[in-house]
Amino acid sequence: MFPALETEVKQETLPDPYEDFMYHHLQYYGYFKGHRGSLPTSATHQHVWKNNPRYLLSGSFGERQGMIPDPLQKEKLLWPTCISSPVHRRIEAVSRDSLMLSSPLLRSRQLLHDEFGEVNPCLREPRDLFTFFSSSGPLQAPRWPIECEVIKENLHHIEWVPPQPEYFYQPTGNEKLPEIVGEEKGTVVFQLDSVPTEGSYFTSSRVGGKRGIIKELAVTLRGPEDKTLLFESRFESGNLQKAVRVDTYEYELTLRTDLYTNKHTQWFYFRVQNTRKDATYRFTIVNLLKPKSLYTVGMKPLMYSQLDAKTHNIGWRREGNEIRYYKNNRDDGQQAFYCLTWTIQFPHDQDTCFFAHFYPYTYTDLQCYLLSVANNPVQSQFCKLRTLCRSLAGNTVYLLTITNPSRTPQEAAAKKAVVLSARVHPGESNGSWIMKGFLDFILSNSPDAQLLRDIFVFKVVPMLNPDGVIVGNYRCSLAGRDLNRHYKTILKESFPCIWYTRNMIKRLLEEREVLLYCDFHGHSRKNNIFLYGCNNNDRKYWLHERVFPLMLSKNAPDKFSFHSCNFKVQKCKEGTGRVVMWRMGILNSYTMESTFGGSTLGNKRDTHFTTEDLKSLGYHVCDTLLDFCDPDRTKFMQCLTELKELLQQEIHKKFNELGQDMDLEGSWSDICLSDIESSTSGSDSSLSDGLPVHLLNVADELNQKKKMYKKKKKKPLQTRKQRNEQYQKNNLMQELKLTEDALSQLHGRDKGTSLDPSKMTSILTKSKERMQTEKPRPTVSCSPKRRTNSSQEPAADMKSHWSRNRYPATKRGRAAMTVYPSLHIYTYP
Repeated sequence: MFPALETEVKQETLPDPYEDFMYHHLQYYGYFKGHRGSLPTSATHQHVWKNNPRYLLSGSFGERQGMIPDPLQKEKLLWPTCISSPVHRRIEAVSRDSLMLSSPLLRSRQLLHDEFGEVNPCLREPRDLFTFFSSSGPLQAPRWPIECEVIKENLHHIEWVPPQPEYFYQPTGNEKLPEIVGEEKGTVVFQLDSVPTEGSYFTSSRVGGKRGIIKELAVTLRGPEDKTLLFESRFESGNLQKAVRVDTYEYELTLRTDLYTNKHTQWFYFRVQNTRKDATYRFTIVNLLKPKSLYTVGMKPLMYSQLDAKTHNIGWRREGNEIRYYKNNRDDGQQAFYCLTWTIQFPHDQDTCFFAHFYPYTYTDLQCYLLSVANNPVQSQFCKLRTLCRSLAGNTVYLLTITNPSRTPQEAAAKKAVVLSARVHPGESNGSWIMKGFLDFILSNSPDAQLLRDIFVFKVVPMLNPDGVIVGNYRCSLAGRDLNRHYKTILKESFPCIWYTRNMIKRLLEEREVLLYCDFHGHSRKNNIFLYGCNNNDRKYWLHERVFPLMLSKNAPDKFSFHSCNFKVQKCKEGTGRVVMWRMGILNSYTMESTFGGSTLGNKRDTHFTTEDLKSLGYHVCDTLLDFCDPDRTKFMQCLTELKELLQQEIHKKFNELGQDMDLEGSWSDICLSDIESSTSGSDSSLSDGLPVHLLNVADELNQKKKMYKKKKKKPLQTRKQRNEQYQKNNLMQELKLTEDALSQLHGRDKGTSLDPSKMTSILTKSKERMQTEKPRPTVSCSPKRRTNSSQEPAADMKSHWSRNRYPATKRGRAAMTVYPSLHIYTYP
């Protein structure tokens, strides 16, 4: 049945000692009762394991869950468009010849279950040290909540950069404000059924979402003359709940709230078909929640034409006229809604077009990119792909470790770390494009990129909230909460993505210094790109947290605005990644906000950002890192001087606004920086809603267990240094006790009687012998403890000579290890 496998079995003539040992071992413990000859050889099993598509990616799944057959691995796999057809054929061939796995009787997590016509359990192969995508296997298909209907289509958009700048829309003052009439006076042409909202919660997921036949939600056309648009949003990252036709070419659109909530309507992404070229269509989104928007200052929606992409290689572009953002006149008495309206003329008849709030970047897009990295023989040497965890729905959260192999353990330990993440808010696809630009550069063969990989360890989480990205949420995960308000959570099972991210960074801090943490976001109310940081109260590092943003503004002057940066730490932001990582000890901890609109600076003034603009910022982050860490501290000190001058100006401005006159000479640096900064409430903030009702009891139980654990926690084992100190202290106490005993015998005599010195010595000796007899002291080794600290800074003499080529990282105060010329040690952190 499997000729290739049978050939390998025949070639294996000699008994395998390991197999022979495990045969007796399994038989002894009752796991295996078959015949020796029926047990597959390790070579055969290795062939089966490495060619079974069911396990091609599972080696990177989560904590020790590698090859365990579970319901998540029994689902269908995605065959994305990014894989070539020859690879498809190879995968299909392997899939037909692969061995299916089912092991209801086996209790050991170390056992696999193959089918050669009979049950033959054997130990699975050890996991590879570095597991990543294989070109011979498919990607993991996105998993959806079981309430979501999903169409069976793979969407793909080409990347394209407009040849000319796309300027903001300039209002004429004659824009129409359409009155919202609703479905009472219109015709519903598209509506999602059974959308989970507030009051319900996530229970389970599957590939393909809801079971059963997918309904046709769009209206049926009555003939070729029917001009009704056909809407669709049941695809990855799509968001549109309802479309109402209120006139021949006019439609009112309702966005779907984030799943399991009743709010957060901002992101939209939907498809229309059956277009007409010469007509002017009007679309009005009726249930937006933010009172302010970039649409009021000239931002345009994005449109994509499939015919233009196919015939002219044109991708997403800014389109729309008569753009207005205004308050909805239909008030439901609970919360105010706002409307966005625009008109459009489609470029072709019978075209398929898409509209979006910003350039989409889906979970499948990320997987295709990571697949290309893993299959690149050069990049895969210094970029190691791991699974950080699985999301609530079972989607993989990827972690990339990027660094050049170190020649010695000292070099590996001397490297500082940089942590970057994106898409904790799924509707802020800006972050993914900046992340893509960063990865494109850091994985390139540029000398600067090689230098950065030599001196840093980059930990990158490119998509923190894959569930939200897949279902088209704007801000929340499937827990119905904003993950960027729950970084302090103890609920690992409910908020796995951020729990594991925080835990990863915590472990990283124990190994080495983390120089910078940055989480990439999008902003819907301000133009340009800027950072939110945390004011440092340590006078030694005063204003140091502002140096990196200022340097970045100098490297990208037409995109990055330092004056829009803010460093105030508010109480309502204590659960954000930026503040939590700062509290953990990362001085340069930032949230990078990139606008959905464009720039108001320099040569790009009043133009929209393209994907190329955002990707270029990823390069500028790398460039700024080199400036920030340059051993020649000239740039750093210049920025500090400039920051002090800017701060003095800001303080004078504040006092002038308050009508006060103050001599700041000698005392201005003692003023609390938070007192002179405005809050970051202008950001896209959402106050924490607390935990969902169904998680409150779980959190209380965990807190109680945590308290009980602290009470019962045993005293930690002492270090050798502490034991030696205790040993010396005990010796001293014993000597004091002996002296006290001798003195008590002295005082027991008459005052006039003197004690013979020889008798005094005899008393001390007897007391000492008595104590040794009663309580023998254990022998304690006083040899010095071996040093294991790996967080020391590089030596100063290594910092003083910076050339933009290889930078040898060494450690101060560490004894040099013997390096043998014939042995090259490659150590990955």
